[in-house]
Amino acid sequence: MDALDNILKRVSARELAEPHPTKSEMEKVYKAALRAPDHAWLRPSSFIEVKGDGLNKLSNIFLEYAKNQTDITDQIIQKYKNAPFRAPMIIILVNTFKEHPKVPAIEQKLSTATAAQNIMLALNTMNYSSIWRTGKLAFNKEIQKKLNLSDNQEILGYLYIGTSIGENKKIPNLDIDNFVSYL
Repeated sequence: MDALDNILKRVSARELAEPHPTKSEMEKVYKAALRAPDHAWLRPSSFIEVKGDGLNKLSNIFLEYAKNQTDITDQIIQKYKNAPFRAPMIIILVNTFKEHPKVPAIEQKLSTATAAQNIMLALNTMNYSSIWRTGKLAFNKEIQKKLNLSDNQEILGYLYIGTSIGENKKIPNLDIDNFVSYL
């Protein structure tokens, strides 16, 4: 697949199923992720790969978090518990802030965000699909602790990964003039 065509045609899947990428395919995906812009080569990005029994462990973490919340419905508790099972593989995007005089925290987060985009594009070239999810389960100190992350680490989201089933979302035809201005 042509690189530009890959970018223009990538879309988040509606539903994901098996198969998910193999270990050797994921090695390439992670190498692509680590090619993201990274000022001062701080390497703020890391990833937690979740599949198989790991999905049950993540479900238990989400359930425990949900049960400790006030004013939460049983329906939402069930939604959190079931969330990991929407895909056969999840990559948890972790940003590790590293003190640096020229590289602020936001720039390090942006590096991890571009690593996530590289993951999604790499998967797309391999005919896998992905969905980037955030919400209350990301940027969450309680869940970070349950995943043994340090105080300087933050979950920027969850990439749900697998093979797209059903019809893909339609890619909107956007008018570039609504997004670009000239100086």
